[in-house]
Amino acid sequence: MIEALLARYDASLRGLARKDRLRTLAPRAGLDFSSNDYLGLATSKRLGDAVAAAIARGTPVGATGSRLLRGNAPEHEALETYAAAFFGADRALFFGSGYIANFALLTALPQKGDLLVLDELAHASMHEGAQAGRAQFVLAAHNDANAVEDAITHWRAGGGTGRIWIAVESLYSMDGDRAPMGNLVELADRHEAFIVVDEAHATGVCGPDGRGLAAAFEGRDNIVALHTCGKALGASGALVTGPRTLCDYLVNRCRPFIYATAPSPLMAVAAREALAILSDEPMRRVQLHERVAFAGRQLAERCSVMPSGSQIQPFVIGDVRRTMTVAAALQARDFDIRGIRPPTVPEGTSRLRISLTLNVDEPAISAMVEALVEALAAA
Repeated sequence: MIEALLARYDASLRGLARKDRLRTLAPRAGLDFSSNDYLGLATSKRLGDAVAAAIARGTPVGATGSRLLRGNAPEHEALETYAAAFFGADRALFFGSGYIANFALLTALPQKGDLLVLDELAHASMHEGAQAGRAQFVLAAHNDANAVEDAITHWRAGGGTGRIWIAVESLYSMDGDRAPMGNLVELADRHEAFIVVDEAHATGVCGPDGRGLAAAFEGRDNIVALHTCGKALGASGALVTGPRTLCDYLVNRCRPFIYATAPSPLMAVAAREALAILSDEPMRRVQLHERVAFAGRQLAERCSVMPSGSQIQPFVIGDVRRTMTVAAALQARDFDIRGIRPPTVPEGTSRLRISLTLNVDEPAISAMVEALVEALAAA
């Protein structure tokens, strides 16, 4: 009986394998061209020392409960106070992950009768939140402010009277391109709309002191931002920043915040130290941007690839099997580059996602590009 119940799952896995889409877990190996540790903070001595000092003074490893019960540690509140001041927002809330935070925002804030306009290439967590939420939602063409406005105008013409929410990433995780934040904010102001902006890949890397691509707009009453702590900040968790009223509403009505065990207080310590490093060590960002520019020149000259201009460089191959063959060849030569397939990216756009971090230097980048040229020729 149990074997029969499991058969459908086994058939699904075999179907994925036939399409070269079966995912497996593999240990870390090779030079880092795939992580989101853009500033190399995950292994920084300063972060390690901050956590060690917290343990020495008695900070617990686990929060032991939700924030509304006994899980509200002084370290959480210290991080949130520091983050609100750092990003220029009224208030900040610390969540266990960026995925949960995006899901939480879009299930809690947009209400029944509201409209949510979501960029079609926004992160899966935003799509999941939109589908699970109470608001009507529509997808807008990627990075097209006119498409967003058309969706709003069409909805209003059809009798929509609720609030409008616009949800985007500021720096997209698979294409490395940037949202037209200025145009979107101007549009939101004209339509009295809110914007939820996921700064996951921009936090720590872009903007003044690494405050992100929406830094100029934080502190406004219609901006809610998400700053992931597990990418350039080298820790884990995520900070939601925005108007105090909306953050207070999340504390009272957001189920993923209310019912989840709070993040480790040690991660709150690490995230706060990482924010301090962003201000104290600006050379990390300078060095990263230099390596991004170097890699862009190398890829343009050797592979005729248009540089993304960010630390995320897609190399679109198209065919799933060829993409995974090239990725495997690079991994065999000690370059950790992963193939990205549908449904993570649209059909026909399977790609290598090349991530630039301070964990690799320019000679390593040159060697990677040479290996890429050879792997493409052999695939």
